[in-house]
Amino acid sequence: MVRPFSAWARAALVVCLLGGSATASVETESGYTKAQAYNAALRYLRVDLSYEVTEKDADAAYLLFRFVPEGRKVATNGAIEIVEQHAGVRLYVRLPEMPTYREQVMSDELMRKLHSEYGDPPRHDDSPPKDRDKDKDGDHDKDRDGDKDGEHDKDPDKDKGKQEKPDEHHDPSD
Repeated sequence: MVRPFSAWARAALVVCLLGGSATASVETESGYTKAQAYNAALRYLRVDLSYEVTEKDADAAYLLFRFVPEGRKVATNGAIEIVEQHAGVRLYVRLPEMPTYREQVMSDELMRKLHSEYGDPPRHDDSPPKDRDKDKDGDHDKDRDGDKDGEHDKDPDKDKGKQEKPDEHHDPSD
């Protein structure tokens, strides 16, 4: 139970360190894995943008960074968080002292980097295969045509030449 608290505490730390009253962020859904998104975000910040990464945690999947925005002299803080979901991740880009469009641009560039480095996102086909033979009641014994004994699956032409023989013990006058 220490793990969830630790992740919660780190998330609270991210909010405190970013400071300011701005709580807006840009969020983007992605089919990439948490590890792919985290590693690409780290390379994007350090290599592509030459930003200083002040704190990082691969397990909690967040990156805190400082940068000097174009046209300014004072550094500001930013954060990228990656939240694992059923079929991929959700990326949050937060630049509290910057306009929202800058967060959107950073998010878009990160998605382009993910695609250029990893190609299309991996498939997350976790859903169970559909059972075509299963009816609405969950009766697994039924054939595709809905019968349980397979009578309808017999070849109808096969029995055409056969005629019913009258019952020799049956008296038609009865």
